Amino acid sequence: MKTKKYFFFVGLSSLCAVTFLGGCSTILLFDPKGPIGEAQRFVIIAAIVLMLLVVIPVFIMAFWFARKYRASNTESTYMPKWSHSAKIEFSMWAVPIAIVTVLAILAWTSTHSLDPYKPIHSADKPINIEAVSLDWKWLFIYPDQNIATVNQITFPVNVPISFKLTSDTVMTSFFIPQLGSQIYAMAGMQTRLHLLADKPGAYAGHNQQISGRGYSDMHFKANAVSGEEFQSWVQKIRQSPEKLDLERYEKLAKPSVGYHPVTYFSSVKPNLFEYILRKSDPTWGKHPDHMSRGSVSTYTRTDVAEAN
Repeated sequence: MKTKKYFFFVGLSSLCAVTFLGGCSTILLFDPKGPIGEAQRFVIIAAIVLMLLVVIPVFIMAFWFARKYRASNTESTYMPKWSHSAKIEFSMWAVPIAIVTVLAILAWTSTHSLDPYKPIHSADKPINIEAVSLDWKWLFIYPDQNIATVNQITFPVNVPISFKLTSDTVMTSFFIPQLGSQIYAMAGMQTRLHLLADKPGAYAGHNQQISGRGYSDMHFKANAVSGEEFQSWVQKIRQSPEKLDLERYEKLAKPSVGYHPVTYFSSVKPNLFEYILRKSDPTWGKHPDHMSRGSVSTYTRTDVAEAN
């Protein structure tokens, strides 16, 4: 009877594990398509494994102690005056200290190596994209190509992408899970992000910060393609009749209802990104604080003046 109960318990536990873990293959974080995503997956898995070194023994001992020292087990050792064990004390302190130390080293090294402001070394010139968070859509400006898109970006595979991000609304969070590094976009400030896709494909991008009633529709597609396909895509955008001047931008910036369709702009007003930054911070570019790491100023004051 006891053997049947044991196998029933093991079978039930296995069934529950399969049920709860069956959806793990759909977790985009664990299916990275670039070096940043790969490195971050390693950090996540390493942290989970290190913490399980404590969690798993606790669960095992909770069942084992309850069974071994139950009242009906007359064969267990009875030690009413026992109060101390040097081995147990050593284990209780040494194991957690070792785990916390390894986690601290992992966190320190990965924080610096995966700094989103840190450029990705490559022989290829990075693709520059200026991302603007709107209600409830994403505007992407390609300053080198003088084109812009809404809710879609395209870039060559194995070529670094250099993002500059800001918001023309509340704070939002830019995230392409399979490429890595979630980062916030804030009005009047510029944040930076460097990514790279090492496999072609269409990857989902999201706003991870609740930002109002249209939050659930604020997503976009990130397409990693070959260099030839990227150039063809750029030429396709340049044939669009839409042009992103200030008047068209102000219409675009108004809150939208539902998912905003992908839109292409064949040209963009010069320094539009800086103009958007100064809408929330008219003094931008005039103070030393704007040259700080988390602020917007990587442009000259002449560029700012031209934006107006």
